[in-house]
Amino acid sequence: MMESRARSATPPGGIAPALPPAQIATVHEVIARLQEQPGALLPILHGVQDALGHIPDGAVGPIAHALNLTRAEVHGVLTFYHWFRREKPGRHVLHLCRAEACQAVGATALEQHAQRTLGTDFHGTSVDGAITLEPAYCLGNCACGPSLLLDGELHARVTPQRFDALIAAARKA
Repeated sequence: MMESRARSATPPGGIAPALPPAQIATVHEVIARLQEQPGALLPILHGVQDALGHIPDGAVGPIAHALNLTRAEVHGVLTFYHWFRREKPGRHVLHLCRAEACQAVGATALEQHAQRTLGTDFHGTSVDGAITLEPAYCLGNCACGPSLLLDGELHARVTPQRFDALIAAARKA
């Protein structure tokens, strides 16, 4: 496996670093908006990630406190679901479908090409900070695989050549 550029922001000893004031304000706004929903933890985690691009370690404490949960409970949910990122992503996020239907039409070869091209494994970011590569376990586009999502836009029947063109365009943007 290739080494990912992303590293945990929590220093030895497990003390989460303080968030910048703007990020703290965003986390508190998301909590205030969603904490009264039944099962509010997942909507709050999604809201924080949508707003900040990831869920920084410093957000776990305020979320736990607001929901009367332990930091360990929030951390457990955060690390259980692959969708949540704990590190800031690249400028563009690419989700590559790894479901069986896409694998049957070349997704495994595309996955290897993507990792070589970007120089990173899944959950990592290219060295230039442009692209974060994430796995997806079905994009609902099974008849048109292999498929990927680039910044939320679905692309079907992606060949290595089409992949390279999409990445080149994203890097220019």
